[in-house]
Amino acid sequence: MSAAANKKLMQDIFAAAASPDPDVRDRSLFGASLADDAKWIVTGQYSWSRTFTGKDAILKDLHGYVRSRLRDRARTVAERFIADGDIVVVEAKGDNVTLEGVRYDNDYCLVFRFEDGKIKEIREYCDSVLTEKVLGRFPQAAIRAAG
Repeated sequence: MSAAANKKLMQDIFAAAASPDPDVRDRSLFGASLADDAKWIVTGQYSWSRTFTGKDAILKDLHGYVRSRLRDRARTVAERFIADGDIVVVEAKGDNVTLEGVRYDNDYCLVFRFEDGKIKEIREYCDSVLTEKVLGRFPQAAIRAAG
C-alpha cells in the first residue's frame, strides 16, 4: 500500500474508535487491520514496557487490561497523521475516566509500520509516569502472558 493509503486507513481506524459516544466507538477496523503476528512495543523503562506479540496479545492482554481499568470504552483522539512509505505516525490524546473516576488523558505518539497492507508493528510513546499513577503498575499475571 502507498503512504497515502496507509495514512487513510489510520485516519479511518481512529475516526471509528474516537466517537464521543462510548456505545458507538468501533475498534473492529483496527483488529481487522492487524497482522496476526503484529507487535505492540510499549517503550520506556516502567512496568508497562514490553512487547506484546500477536494480535491476541495486543487485543486481549494489553487493550483488555486497559479496558478493565476504564469506565467506558477507551477513547484516543488523533491530532496529527504523518505518513512516509510503510510508516504512519499518529499524535493522539486520550479522553478517558477510570473506574474510580480519575481522568486518564495521556498524550501518545504511536508509530505504525505496515507490511502487505496490515499493521505489523506499533511503537507507543507516552507519559509513563501518568500511566502508572492513574492505571497502576502492569499486573504480573499479564506480564507473563505478554512475554
